[in-house]
Amino acid sequence: MPIKESAPQLNRPEDPVRAGGARDEDTTIEDPVESDLPGQVQRTLTEHLESRLAECAELDGGFATAVQELSRFVLGGGKRIRPTFAWWGWRAAGGDATGPAAEAMLRAASSLELIQACALVHDDLIDESDTRRGHPTVHRKFARTHYEERWAGGAAQFGMSAAVLLGDLALAWADDMLHTAGLEPAALGRGLRPWRAMRTEMLAGQYLDVFSQVRGDETPEAALRVAELKSASYTIARPLQLGAEIAGADQRTLAALESFGHDIGVAFQLRDDLLGVFGDPAVTGKPAGDDLREGKRTLLIAEAVRAARAQGDDHAVAELRAVLGDPDVSAERIESARAQLVRLGAQQAVEERIAELTRGAHRTLEAAGFAEPAATRLGELAVAVTDRTR
Repeated sequence: MPIKESAPQLNRPEDPVRAGGARDEDTTIEDPVESDLPGQVQRTLTEHLESRLAECAELDGGFATAVQELSRFVLGGGKRIRPTFAWWGWRAAGGDATGPAAEAMLRAASSLELIQACALVHDDLIDESDTRRGHPTVHRKFARTHYEERWAGGAAQFGMSAAVLLGDLALAWADDMLHTAGLEPAALGRGLRPWRAMRTEMLAGQYLDVFSQVRGDETPEAALRVAELKSASYTIARPLQLGAEIAGADQRTLAALESFGHDIGVAFQLRDDLLGVFGDPAVTGKPAGDDLREGKRTLLIAEAVRAARAQGDDHAVAELRAVLGDPDVSAERIESARAQLVRLGAQQAVEERIAELTRGAHRTLEAAGFAEPAATRLGELAVAVTDRTR
């Protein structure tokens, strides 16, 4: 018979990241959710995962131990960007900041972090990444455990299997969390429209990312399509629509949020692409130039290849292609490739595209005329996710 054991207890954050507002220690009145939105998301996720861990412990102790690793991953980091945009989509469409409906919305928004966990665990596996947030990736961690315990079979295969299954579990639990959030049936039905589209678009973007690598597609159009589907949709645009749909938004509000979310979402991914090549590993938690080693055909690469061809610089194109997808490329060659990206104007071109998209998003936001505090917070978030250092 399988061994049963009590559900592992999850650590609750003592000082969660705050998102505007300060708590007055002299009052006993609770602040609304948005005074500490990331902390409230953390609380909601912790409560949900504790209940699911208890169920897993009833199934088998070994499985519960594996799921504990997934829980640590979900609760151990991240900026809670997707729940934040979902919340402000809700508020922009007239949703309340407090009360039972707001608490249900918070749970629905928090479920997006489980989709994010699925995406990250699987993305790290696909990219064969060693680290995430400065720690070993899930598949590497399970492979190491296999090796240390001297279990039968291959360690790498076990790590891969565990990561696939735990990523799948996170996706299944995301659906469960949304459906049990406490939303009114009509609100849930509306919310399922962007939810379903988001899941498909996320997987389509991930596939196209891999597909463009194996085909060696270096066109700006292909790079932007991946950015739209893999990041813009499920990171910002669809979460905004999720919150707005749950609140019962009209078509004008939905259209404004879609336009705003698309522009900011693409800009967010382009900033991520720059950080993937030029970011500080101590800040990003990933090795320097990791996107080059993984062979990512981003807009940064597309702009460099286009500029090099226009200049007749076949040597620069050959140098970049030689680095792309080489997991053993030296630090010196990474630095040389970076220099080429700067010299060819690719880095500047991407920066200009980010600025253009951000300006367009702000124009959309101003024209929409959302009520406060949603208008101000969305404007602040647009800056935060596109002009970041990590």
